[in-house]
Amino acid sequence: MKRILLFLAALLISISAIKAEENDTLLIYKFNIKEEIAPSIWRQTKIVFDNARKMNADLIIIHMNTYGGTVVDADSIRTRIINSNIPVWTFIDNNAASAGALISIACDSVFMRPGANIGAATVVNQGGQKAPDKYQSYFRATMRSTAESHGADTIITANDTIIKWFRDPKIAEAMVDEDVYIPGIIDTGKVLTFTTNEAIKFRFCEGKADNINDLLEKANVKHYIIQEYTPTTIDKIIGFLAKPMISGLLIMAIIGGIYFEMQSPGLGFPIAISILAAIAYFMPLYLEGLAENWEIIIFVVGLILIAVEVFIIPGFGVAGALGISLTIAGLTLSLIENVRFNFERVDGSSIMIALLTVVVSMFIGLLLALWGSRKLFTASNGALSSLALNTSQNKTEGFISYDNVHQSEMIGKKGIAQTILRPSGKVTVENEYWDAKAEYGYIDKGDPIVVLGQESGQLYVEKDEE
Repeated sequence: MKRILLFLAALLISISAIKAEENDTLLIYKFNIKEEIAPSIWRQTKIVFDNARKMNADLIIIHMNTYGGTVVDADSIRTRIINSNIPVWTFIDNNAASAGALISIACDSVFMRPGANIGAATVVNQGGQKAPDKYQSYFRATMRSTAESHGADTIITANDTIIKWFRDPKIAEAMVDEDVYIPGIIDTGKVLTFTTNEAIKFRFCEGKADNINDLLEKANVKHYIIQEYTPTTIDKIIGFLAKPMISGLLIMAIIGGIYFEMQSPGLGFPIAISILAAIAYFMPLYLEGLAENWEIIIFVVGLILIAVEVFIIPGFGVAGALGISLTIAGLTLSLIENVRFNFERVDGSSIMIALLTVVVSMFIGLLLALWGSRKLFTASNGALSSLALNTSQNKTEGFISYDNVHQSEMIGKKGIAQTILRPSGKVTVENEYWDAKAEYGYIDKGDPIVVLGQESGQLYVEKDEE
């Protein structure tokens, strides 16, 4: 009986020990930032923090290795970190430059691998040139406020271990502003970047670590489970399609598809390719928060106006010019980081780079479409030559496209303009419809006309002033 009681007591003690150990086990959610800070990373950050909250994670660790990225996305990420109810640590594997430095400073604790760096947060445009001072001023304040957000007593709890820390806002500002002077740390004319040892010395890093497991050991976290966020295939596709080079290729496909369809109306698949390219262009930008509803609407309206000008209104006028302008505007605006109609945080160089990307891509796409149409449709051995009529119907063999004698009889006769002639359009002469071209200026619909001459199946007319 005693043996049974002793066994049961031992079993209860073992179960209690296991439960105590389980209660001390931290659930850690790991998130990798090992590429440029861009809308795709901000989108993944929102997913990570939502997942961490749902699984009741005790700690989020960011595995950092980046040279920076966009200020808007970095600011959004650092705000999410500062407002997080779950502690956030970062492990700088090699680099935390520019936007990466801002995100790291926002974290509750920073660990760095030996040989890593943090700093160099000067704001530059897409061309790599230093942005105007108003952007530097904003980012300086952002760096200061991020350092200040931790206060003088940052408390990080890991198995009842409390670490008190303080990050100097002036040092954070020096990572942006080359005019900041801090005795013993940085002289004027230089932007501050810390090595691992320097970051530890000046309290911008809690310690060295070779890897995540080493970090947790040095932070006195003994029992833990790590779950790592892995981007889905959709996330990877969206990130790929949002790259500027891919956006340029998609614009070429949009323009090429439209051109091919105009050359061979009713063919179907060129316009289908154009539509798919447009969806692939706008979808990632829309999901990443760059392209907004009104920008997509502008693009669609532009295409509609171009179609109206080409297929309904003869000639080329206001509808066509406005359509091209709206199409370019829609594609361009979707590439810049404006928030609704607010362009305060968008500099002129960003707009010019986006505009050049669109215009150059459209131009190259048009050239490739012209070249491709000749290779695919007109060449005797072209891949799609069977879809095009490549034979000739010569006049010497009796083939004509119009009745030259009957058309000559129209010279000197009067009629009515059935469409606007700008300069080409339709007229009726003796109750017959004719293709016509205004010899001088424009002729409005309904105006009386007189036929001056004819050539190649077309009448040449002028407004009848009598």
